[in-house]
Amino acid sequence: MSEAGRPPDRQATAGPVIRRGDQIDGRTTDQRLLEGGHSWMHDDPWRVLRIQAEFVEGFGALDELGPAISMFGSARAGRGTPEYAQAEYMARELVSRGLAVITGGGPGIMEAANRGAHEAGGCSVGLGIELPFEQTMNRYVNLGVNFRYFFARKVMFLKYAQGFIAMPGGFGTLDELFEALTLIQTRKVMDFPVVLFGSGYWRGLVDWLRTSVTGSGCINPEDVDIFHVTDDPDEAVRIVTRAGAGPD
Repeated sequence: MSEAGRPPDRQATAGPVIRRGDQIDGRTTDQRLLEGGHSWMHDDPWRVLRIQAEFVEGFGALDELGPAISMFGSARAGRGTPEYAQAEYMARELVSRGLAVITGGGPGIMEAANRGAHEAGGCSVGLGIELPFEQTMNRYVNLGVNFRYFFARKVMFLKYAQGFIAMPGGFGTLDELFEALTLIQTRKVMDFPVVLFGSGYWRGLVDWLRTSVTGSGCINPEDVDIFHVTDDPDEAVRIVTRAGAGPD
């Protein structure tokens, strides 16, 4: 088959739009928003409508979700790793307690959590995001919403979850984790349990918060107690499913 007749092997999504091959722009909607330019007076007011539409779509899809836990973690954790198995197990346990499981809908830890929830017969939610590199919704998501804007997606993670489990992960995981911790610290939300799973992975961060950040007066000592650290999957599930759960 000639190159012209061969189906494109690359795909990118932007909200409901799918682009393949030479139709891929290479820039994300977030990039276009933040880059600005001389046409901002004409473009940005119209972007508000697109942003509004993302919120409406997300609220509409998740409004009847019921109690849920958001699970975060690396997209790079492969099948067969301990982290993958632990995320899958915890998601199964959450479903057995009547909870839905929310992830970013991608591979790695996200896939593991969605897989556990789906195979346990629960609601497996994926909140996808437009990225400059291909990342499709994993096949274990049974309720998925794709977002153009990170900030709209983050609202959905927070609004529809009653707790967080943060597995080892990168900048995205840290971003979502600290968003939740900030809301608790500033009392924008109450009784919102957060678990950092994997003490070896999180130890350096926790020590830095207790020494450098607390020691410099940037946070109060009690602020470091608004999350829990554990290596026990059953303990993590107990913490986030405890009625009215708050920091110990």
